[in-house]
Amino acid sequence: MSGYQSLSLLDIAIAAALILVNGVLSVALKLDLERKLVWAAARSVVQLLVIGYVLGWVFRFDRWYVVVPLMALMTLIAGLSASNRGRRTYVGQRVDSVVSIWVSSWLVAAVGLFVVIRIHPWYEPQYAIPILGMILGNTLTGVSLGIERMTEELTAGRGAVEMSLALGATRWEAAQRPARQAVRAGMIPTLNQMTVVGLVSLPGMMTGQVLAGQSPLQAVRYQIVIMFFIAAASALGTVGAVLLTYRRLFSPEHTFMASKLIEREKPKRG
Repeated sequence: MSGYQSLSLLDIAIAAALILVNGVLSVALKLDLERKLVWAAARSVVQLLVIGYVLGWVFRFDRWYVVVPLMALMTLIAGLSASNRGRRTYVGQRVDSVVSIWVSSWLVAAVGLFVVIRIHPWYEPQYAIPILGMILGNTLTGVSLGIERMTEELTAGRGAVEMSLALGATRWEAAQRPARQAVRAGMIPTLNQMTVVGLVSLPGMMTGQVLAGQSPLQAVRYQIVIMFFIAAASALGTVGAVLLTYRRLFSPEHTFMASKLIEREKPKRG
C-alpha cells in the first residue's frame, strides 16, 4: 500500500481555483453571492490554518489542561453558532443552545472515549478533539433546526395553541405538536446521512483513515461508531433544545408568552 500523499501549496492553489466556478455561477445567475463567497472561502482557509497550527501544538504538548479548554472553546462556538439561525429568537436562546449542545455532545463523547474506544489517557488529543468535533458539527445542525422549527411552528400555529390553552389544555398538551415537528426537523439531516453513508458519500473520518493507509475495514468500524455517536448526540441535543425553548415560551401558569418571540433584524444590503 502506498504511503500518505502530501499536498503542496500549488496543489491547494489549484483546488482553490475551482471555487471560481461558484463565482461564475453567481454572476451568471445574478445571485449576488460573490462577496459572501470570497468571505466564506477566506474564512475557511484562515480558520483551518489556525486550527492546524493549534492542533499541532496541542498534540505535542499533550496535557489535559490544554485539551479540555480547547474542547470547551469548540463547544461554546458551536452553541453560539447554532443560536444564530432562524427568523425569530428569544431572550435566552444562546444559553439554551449552548447548554443543549454541551450536555449532549460531551455525554456522548465521554461514553465513546471511556467505554467504546477506551483510550488512555482519556484526554488523548488525537482521539478526543476530532471525535468531539465531529459530534459537535452535527449536533449544531440538529439543535439549530430544532429551535428554528419550534419558534416557527409556534408562531404559525399561535391561534391553535392559545385556543387549546383557553379550553383547559396544559402547556405541554398545547405545545407537544410543535415540539414533535421541531424534534423531527432536527433529526432528519442525521437520518438522511446515515441512510446514504457508504453508498453515496464516504464520510470524512473514514476517508482520512484510508488516505493515511489504514485498513478500509478498520476505517469502516470507526466510521460506524462515529455515526452512532453523532446520531445519539444530535437526537439528545435537539430534544434538549426544544424542551428548553418550550420552557422559555410557556409559563408555569400554562400561558403562551408569544411576546417573547422576537423577529431578527434583516441584514442591510451594502
